[in-house]
Amino acid sequence: MDLSTLGLPEIVGFIAVGFVAQVIDGALGMAFGVISTTLLVSLGVPPAAASAGVHAVETFTTAASGTSHIYHRNVDWRLFGRLAVPGVVGGVLGAYVLTHVNAEAARPFVLVYLSSIGVYLVWRGIHYPPTHKPPKIVEPLGLAGGFLDAAGGGGWGPIVTGNLLVQGAEPRRTIGTVNTTEFVVTATISATFIATLGWAVFTVATVGLLIGGVLAAPIGALVAKRVKPKVLLVFVGSILTVTGALGVVGAFT
Repeated sequence: MDLSTLGLPEIVGFIAVGFVAQVIDGALGMAFGVISTTLLVSLGVPPAAASAGVHAVETFTTAASGTSHIYHRNVDWRLFGRLAVPGVVGGVLGAYVLTHVNAEAARPFVLVYLSSIGVYLVWRGIHYPPTHKPPKIVEPLGLAGGFLDAAGGGGWGPIVTGNLLVQGAEPRRTIGTVNTTEFVVTATISATFIATLGWAVFTVATVGLLIGGVLAAPIGALVAKRVKPKVLLVFVGSILTVTGALGVVGAFT
């Protein structure tokens, strides 16, 4: 499908999708990449091109989202430092793999894992409050999250946010930190894709997603600050469970 031929009604639809996806992503620390990439692939865009286009958009949306989270003091800078470097390394590797190797075989297993994490977080949210404690496993999550985000067109938030919360990290600052770190990771992934695939990653669809995402970024950060941790945990768990389950079903149908 030639997305460059899309008119005003279509771009308005992409703006709406980008807006909703970014509100969810900014508030819960995940979902923009998964929602946007799934939409583009469903329109017939090749996975590598879809992931490249979404990451080009996310370079801008994560910058806006990160700035909002910093303003609302949702960022743990020590955790940011521990995630950023391995996230960048994983992102470059994932972008290379997606453009040279078919890594889709592992996707159903990752989705099953994320669904199980989601079920646990829902249970944990219902039984809130837990005792918050600093997460011990951080750098491997950054590496895995960056790799899967680039190779799978989305995964930084679910992998990193979900696993940090399972370890007992405080929801608001975890979500804010993961969103802010995502800018560094996404900018690197986007640069890698552009170097590999060229500027064709920018289409009417990606522009629409970008406009909606940037407009919604301040709202997501405010929601993360205002909403109670118990509610955040339940919603994060629900998003992981539903998207993981739908992905598994789609992989086998």
